[in-house]
Amino acid sequence: MEASKADDSTVLNSLFSQSPQGLFVFDAELRVVRYNPSGRGVRHLPADEVIGHQVEEFAPGFRSPEFKDLARRVLATGEPLRCHLLRGPSPSEPGRTLAVELSLFRLNGAQGDILGLVGVVEDVTERQAAADRLAVLSNVHRAVGATLDECSTAEDLVEALVPEFADAATVHLLEAVADGSAPRPAPLQADTPLRRVAFAPGSAQPDGPELGAARPFPFPTPFTQVLNDLRARVLSLSGDTPWLKTDPGQFAPLVEEGVHSMIVAPLTVRDALLGLLTLHRTTRPDPFDEADLDLVQQAALAASAHLGNACTYRREHTIATTLQRRLQPEPSPTLSAVETANVYLPESAGGDWFDVIPLSGARVALVVGDVAGHGIDAAATMGQLRIALRTLALQDLETDELFTHLDEVAAIVADRSAGGDDHVATCAIAVYDPVSRLCTFVRAGHPTPVVLDPDGAPVTVDVPDGPRLGKGGGRAYTPASVQLAPGSLVALYTNGLMATREDDTVAPRHRLEELLAPTGRPLDELTDTAVYTLAPSREDDAVLLLARTRALPPENVTVWTLPSEDSVVATARRLVAQQLTVWNLSEASFDSELIVSELVTNAIRYGEGPIRLRLILDQGRLLSEVTDAGSAAPYVRRARESDEGGRGLHIVMHLSSRWGVRHSRQGKTIWSEQRLDGRA
Repeated sequence: MEASKADDSTVLNSLFSQSPQGLFVFDAELRVVRYNPSGRGVRHLPADEVIGHQVEEFAPGFRSPEFKDLARRVLATGEPLRCHLLRGPSPSEPGRTLAVELSLFRLNGAQGDILGLVGVVEDVTERQAAADRLAVLSNVHRAVGATLDECSTAEDLVEALVPEFADAATVHLLEAVADGSAPRPAPLQADTPLRRVAFAPGSAQPDGPELGAARPFPFPTPFTQVLNDLRARVLSLSGDTPWLKTDPGQFAPLVEEGVHSMIVAPLTVRDALLGLLTLHRTTRPDPFDEADLDLVQQAALAASAHLGNACTYRREHTIATTLQRRLQPEPSPTLSAVETANVYLPESAGGDWFDVIPLSGARVALVVGDVAGHGIDAAATMGQLRIALRTLALQDLETDELFTHLDEVAAIVADRSAGGDDHVATCAIAVYDPVSRLCTFVRAGHPTPVVLDPDGAPVTVDVPDGPRLGKGGGRAYTPASVQLAPGSLVALYTNGLMATREDDTVAPRHRLEELLAPTGRPLDELTDTAVYTLAPSREDDAVLLLARTRALPPENVTVWTLPSEDSVVATARRLVAQQLTVWNLSEASFDSELIVSELVTNAIRYGEGPIRLRLILDQGRLLSEVTDAGSAAPYVRRARESDEGGRGLHIVMHLSSRWGVRHSRQGKTIWSEQRLDGRA
């Protein structure tokens, strides 16, 4: 029995003198009765400062309230506590933070009375620091890169690092990069301006200008050195650190805030510099070390990739938006056929577009289209299709024939882009004639236009949905026509306008009809109301084109039907002269009579059936039209000096500001436009 006691005593003495783990025996009042003086944290402490004292007395600040709660729970329940993580400042190593795993076991007497506790403390500082670094890096990877906005990405980075790893963090981007330019390779000049784009926490900003402000860092400092060699640095700071004196005013807050350790790391993409990441430690006593520097470099590398993507996206978005805006039409001209207003929101730099195209006969074409995709390619495709459509429309093609040709153009564009999409674009067109008040619609995979009468009631127009543009092959499109009363409202739009809210039980198209029902309100007010109420998606472009129809006054339009005989040429000249006298335009009579006589002569010689002569007076223009049942288009040929004829269309070209041929299913119309204000 005595030998057994001696063996137990030897074992206990060896444990308390040689064990690398901290061993503590506490009485029922949680005072230390015996401990291992070689344990981490109490090493080098005098024994009389530990024996007989509670933990908070020799290890102040080491989360003593939590320790007390845990210890009392073990005393009360008898249930052991195993490997509970605690952190706090080291009692024997000032400026050092310890991480320990605490295990507690209750000591019971022979009679079942509670004697105290045994505590086993294992130093896991290095292991926990490595785990903490991995957690911080994992947090960076998880938090950064959720958006394509460089400021949001920078904010996500600093928030992922503070306060778990650093007490403060700042991201500066090169001013040129923040403004949309491509990053430049190092070395950069010391006076390169940088813009502060993110800081955490928001309560203090110790190392530079306010958020959004840009200026160069003083030289020479660690910041300018990193700009030069792209090498991350760990820095220790004190009041007499030399580089702080380069600009005491700027760097004084570093000392005032108690910054004692810093890391300055470059943010780079493919050896080109985006900016700088700066980390501070103030309240945390441990300085940054080489392991921390390695972590920061990995975090900076991961964040730089996302920042680079965000900057590239913004740069391309800016280019695409600029290109898209430049390719949109000029402000809509003042027309007698319609009053127009539009709203164009290029939120995603996609390929939405609209156009208002004046046509012959005082008609107008209203166009809205939507190219698939986003970015520079979509904007360039949009420009090609808009110009192609305008060119085809100015050829006075029928709307369905126009879309067939536009589909062929879109197929060529698709082949060049090799994007592999099922379609290139959708489009809708409305051609309105203010003389007949007939409006003809065609659409290619595009939303059906909204049409309201002057009282705001919806007008049903069943516009067949033709195939989307981009396949070619001569596909057919079917038009739909409706006669509109003056003051009717036509609305063409893209899908981006129709962002459906979760609480919205009304179909977007019907809601748009309701918003536009007060057709007498100014069109600009209606477009604003539509935007405010429909709340278009920020993820897609949106276009709304409104047109309020008008009718030409009957007294400004005159029509005659003439037989196809040579003798009617003189009759046509006389009728024109008489009508111009009624309109007080006798000074234009000579040119107009000559134009009409040539057009009528051409119709008699090369056309078929009776001839219809129409004069339209419209906004300082005189429009002369001759229609016959023939389909053969006239062409201009160069007459020889010996030829007696062949100069008619040359005369028309010379006397007209514009002229052309408009085909229909009933024949063709040759038209001429004269400016009455003297301009060509």
